[in-house]
Amino acid sequence: MPEVALKKGWTRVVFGDVVKLRGERSSNPEEDGFERFVGLEHIDPGDLKIRRWGDIADGTTFTSVFRPGHVLFGKRRAYQRKVGVADFSGVCSGDIYVLEPKNAHLLPELLPFICQTDGFFEHAVGTSAGSLSPRTKWESLAAYEFALPPLEEQGRIARALQSAEGTTERYVVAHRQSVVLLESINEHVFKEFTALRRIDDFCDINSESLSSDQLNSEEVWDYIDLSSVAFPRGIVTTVPVQLNKAPLRARRVSRSSDVLVSTVRPNLRGHAVVGPGHGPLVVSTGFTVLRPTRTAFRDLLFGFILSGRFLIHCQARVSGTAYPAVRSSDVAAFTVPDFVELIGSGYGEIYQHATAAIESSWLRFAELQKILLPSLRDKVIAG
Repeated sequence: MPEVALKKGWTRVVFGDVVKLRGERSSNPEEDGFERFVGLEHIDPGDLKIRRWGDIADGTTFTSVFRPGHVLFGKRRAYQRKVGVADFSGVCSGDIYVLEPKNAHLLPELLPFICQTDGFFEHAVGTSAGSLSPRTKWESLAAYEFALPPLEEQGRIARALQSAEGTTERYVVAHRQSVVLLESINEHVFKEFTALRRIDDFCDINSESLSSDQLNSEEVWDYIDLSSVAFPRGIVTTVPVQLNKAPLRARRVSRSSDVLVSTVRPNLRGHAVVGPGHGPLVVSTGFTVLRPTRTAFRDLLFGFILSGRFLIHCQARVSGTAYPAVRSSDVAAFTVPDFVELIGSGYGEIYQHATAAIESSWLRFAELQKILLPSLRDKVIAG
């Protein structure tokens, strides 16, 4: 790569010279006063805010300590772009690096945005080792080079990006309010329509898989894994994979009309997603793919999958400890009011408006997230 001329006052630095890896540990987090733990599944791709966590009282083997303001970077499967900023104390998975500035040369407010740049992720992915769960070592990550502006300009860049983050946060709030509205509609519908039918009366379950020829081919498809999901609506990260080199769990096919349901760890709220109108995708077997038998059923199907009733239904049927999950047959057995009757009563249109509101807030959030990274790349010279 040709050397890029630096702006006046900027210096080329090595990541490890201005950032340090925290090494604080807690052998007994509960006794040490910690209440929350964070795993990779709690960090949403492309979103710096940590919105979910586990309760230490429920048990954890995590020992890495983080404090408010620390940056949490997912070192496993770095292509998933998992970076979060803690606003509480806790312990986290060993697959998460806890980072903070090493000295006064780097403002803490700018560090998370540096970790979101394409250059940083490309370096992390390029230095990862392993086939099923590639990880990047700290020594490799610390060798990343980038151009660092003077402190005054760092402050201006950080404030601009924080302002943009605030805008995305407003769309997150709108998204959650739309989900609450949908939940209220569901409760009303269940009270009014008491005759229930199984969900697989209105959709096909895992109806399409890759053929043997496809599995052995060099075709490239976009792939969705469980960690690709952030929020109940939308898919954040798709990864192109060559089918004959894809993970063994990459088997199911999803199309734009499908509703995808994560069947792993159903105790985590926000496990249901809908394909956002893109072309065919290869999907991890950790998802159940629901294909509505009629296009008009899609919004109703999504609406009921988002309901608290569905979450309770799954939690009552989960099995396994290391990899707790429900079966696709459990998803299929969830009972709902008759979709044909609902559409005839006018509820189909109500669900369509409610899900459209959820989609609108989510898409605006995703669009702004795409703006943030180019904005930073214009300011910080990566690589």
